Amino acid sequence: MYLTVKQLKNREPGSGMAVIDRSAMGELGVNSGDFVTIEGQDDGQTVARVWPSDRADAGRGLIRIDGQLRHEANVSIDDRVSVEPAEVTPADSITVALPENLRIRGNIDSLIRDTLVDQALMTGQTVALSIGFGLFSSQSGRRIPLQIVDTEPTGTVVVQNATEIHTTADGGEPVTTPAGDAGDIDAPTVTYEDIGGLDDELERVREMIELPMRHPELFHTLGIEPPKGVLLHGPPGTGKTLMAKAVANEIDAHFQTISGPEIMSKYYGESEEQLREVFEEAEENAPAIVFIDELDSIAPKRKDVSGDVERRVVAQLLSLMDGLEERGRLTVIATTNRVDAVDPALRRPGRFDREIEISVPDRDGREEILQIHTRGMPLADDVDLGQYADNTHGFVGADLESLAKESAMGALRRIRPELDLDADTIDADVLESIEVVDDDVKTALKGIEPSALREVFVEVPDVSWDDVGGLEGAKERLQETVQWPLEYADAYERVGLDPVKGVLLYGPPGTGKTLLAKAVANEAQSNFISIKGPELFNKYVGESEKGVREVFSKARENAPTVIFFDEIDAIAAERGHGVGDSQVGERVVSQLLTELDGLEELEDVVVIATTNRPDLIDEALLRPGRLDRHVSVSEPDAEGRREIFEIHAGERPLGDDVDLDELTDRTEGYVGADIEAICREAATIAVREYVRGAQGDVDAIELEMAHFEAAMAEIDSSTSDRQIGSVESGSASADD
Repeated sequence: MYLTVKQLKNREPGSGMAVIDRSAMGELGVNSGDFVTIEGQDDGQTVARVWPSDRADAGRGLIRIDGQLRHEANVSIDDRVSVEPAEVTPADSITVALPENLRIRGNIDSLIRDTLVDQALMTGQTVALSIGFGLFSSQSGRRIPLQIVDTEPTGTVVVQNATEIHTTADGGEPVTTPAGDAGDIDAPTVTYEDIGGLDDELERVREMIELPMRHPELFHTLGIEPPKGVLLHGPPGTGKTLMAKAVANEIDAHFQTISGPEIMSKYYGESEEQLREVFEEAEENAPAIVFIDELDSIAPKRKDVSGDVERRVVAQLLSLMDGLEERGRLTVIATTNRVDAVDPALRRPGRFDREIEISVPDRDGREEILQIHTRGMPLADDVDLGQYADNTHGFVGADLESLAKESAMGALRRIRPELDLDADTIDADVLESIEVVDDDVKTALKGIEPSALREVFVEVPDVSWDDVGGLEGAKERLQETVQWPLEYADAYERVGLDPVKGVLLYGPPGTGKTLLAKAVANEAQSNFISIKGPELFNKYVGESEKGVREVFSKARENAPTVIFFDEIDAIAAERGHGVGDSQVGERVVSQLLTELDGLEELEDVVVIATTNRPDLIDEALLRPGRLDRHVSVSEPDAEGRREIFEIHAGERPLGDDVDLDELTDRTEGYVGADIEAICREAATIAVREYVRGAQGDVDAIELEMAHFEAAMAEIDSSTSDRQIGSVESGSASADD
């Protein structure tokens, strides 16, 4: 049977598995767990264990195999391979050779057997072995080359639990082999299986690069020129360089790298000469890929640079890309995280034909990336990668890789007392005992800041609706505005309803406006960017507006996002009443209006603003289409005050004489912040009595009614008639 090769998904590469449609398995006469021979091009052949595919692949004639098997069969993705049942016998014993730089003391036979069990092997084959984290080997990554020296019986065999494993050295001594016996793994170092969360982007890159290189006749038939260049742009750490390396490995192309500092020279004309040499060598070894990392460093906008060298390098690059003779057989891939800094002459069709944004991964993408980086890691059963994917907003691929590494280092620190750091070898029993537990991942997560939100990041608040007492009407309005458009997007699409862009929470100080914003960001599982007015203002002309643009740009890149403006009247006061001639406040308001209702749509970005002086806000911000939902957060009623008392006093040790209903009745006119202050002051008085008293059993400390009465004598209601009147008059003018 002939099937089309596709990349392996949601399986661990290196396991020797081929995923085939059930109907194709029936035609071949094989069941799950049987073996098939896969024959590719130029005598390429490999044996794999069969596993049924999911429903999405039904009837499509596909076979999904990893990069190692594709390499052995000498095929690429979308090639056709011949598949037939294979005769595989159980292995009585196999002899393996490990690289000499792997120094382990003791018996590692069980480790090797557990890794290779159910895999089909033959003499001379080199497979990838994961031991621990690969930290004990100088090999790059977590995979160590393991060569099959001999099998009993001969031919293709499958490793089973009873198979005997022999190494080329006696037990008790370091497992070493003569230099060169095991060699390196003869397989791509980066494959498509190593890229997570970027399926759509990867498909577009392959369409631009693989088709012209492997089938240039398609473009000749259509009478068009193949694309010459692809510009990958996006935040740092999202996988731009990794994608370029994977494409080069998968299509087996000559790969030339250009790094800015390497080609720059102080001598006249030498930088351009080095550029020409790179392109000439690539053309001689076509099909080839020229990879330019951080394009903005060698091709900045010519009008913005003062040096002559940069201008000449840009001009040379332009002429090289225009003068490519081997069209379709030579492609230029460039990456940058500052796409606006690249010279515009490079960004036209005929040079970089397509610009592909590699954005911050979503929740499913983060889980896929975590699975990739924890493949060779002995994870404990209590580690839930899906939960960490939920809680890593704003994390890019590099951050998640760092999370996996730091978790592994945490496990290593726990076993470090058992290691003899002066010894040349590691005990095999210690290797088997290493395990990454949930606490290791939690500890690692605390020390990693997400790259995509580094300048403006505030963690997703740990505040839920249960922490907000009363305010039921405000809660419902916020849920409709922020949560529902994210959770029920298809319902909104069905009725042609665009989500609200902004919400204004107004009310007296201390009523819970900021708390509501934190709770809705947490409940909606959104990124949360908090802006305080003064931090946007800058003494230089244009910098304040630039700050507003960057905040909204970050929010778009990391959607879904809640942008929270606390006390918005401080930065969006009514225009025309500013003091001084800088008029920075008016320009910031104009920038805010443009971002909220400009040509560039806000998708999955909601602005929440709070104020206790709505009468000071510029009227243009309050119209429909901007901050169009106005939610009053007034002082709580009796039921609301009771809920707030339960939230702030419920977890404290209360005496039998404490009556929350009486406290509720006696605090009419108090807002949430006042009630929280009363509970805190009562607890402070109780601790004061304990410290100044006999200091007996600490478990005997209780908050009594007398403590609350003393606290209420200290704390008055923070809402005065003047404040409430100001808020009410402001809301009336806002509604008008």
